[in-house]
Amino acid sequence: MPGGTFDDAFRAELEDLIKWRRDVRRFRPDPVDPALVEKLLKLADHAPSVGLSQPWRFVSVAGKAERDAVIASFERCNRKALDGYDGENASLYATLKLEGLKESPVQFAVFCDETTEKGKGLGSQTMPETLRYSVVTAVQTFWLAARAWGLGVGWVSILEPETVKEALSIPASWSLVAYLCVGYPQEEHIDPELERAGWEKRR
Repeated sequence: MPGGTFDDAFRAELEDLIKWRRDVRRFRPDPVDPALVEKLLKLADHAPSVGLSQPWRFVSVAGKAERDAVIASFERCNRKALDGYDGENASLYATLKLEGLKESPVQFAVFCDETTEKGKGLGSQTMPETLRYSVVTAVQTFWLAARAWGLGVGWVSILEPETVKEALSIPASWSLVAYLCVGYPQEEHIDPELERAGWEKRR
């Protein structure tokens, strides 16, 4: 809208968008238009960042060898995570679907360039961690934008960051912040899957 002014109808739709954003693990095999993916990445570039540093680096993961390495990393980490639970929690954890690595047509490893010169260190000299926080804002912006176009996004954190970096030949100065699975969801739910499964409740 002109001048950045938004009306009640837009605010209501924005509220719906935020509520309907879900961590998706179950994807349809339908391809995603590369032009749409490019549009979402450009929108992510509008996320706030400390000192206007824009330290996020979205790295496409499309090759079979690279994806297989990520899947193997998840499987190792998931087994280890399961061993950390016991009783009912272990039984429930074993039933959870926690990723869409084999199904999602689009995948990104999202890194923070810890040594970026953009922004000239403004703000991050005193709080270096704000570089990574900035990457998270880009992930969230991408996530909401994807939802607005009917796409689902799943954030996979049960991974070995160094394994992902090695598989993708990533510079040593970049830190893994997120691994995203992107595609059209099989189902639409306003409540989180972990809540439906009985793992946890939203406050």
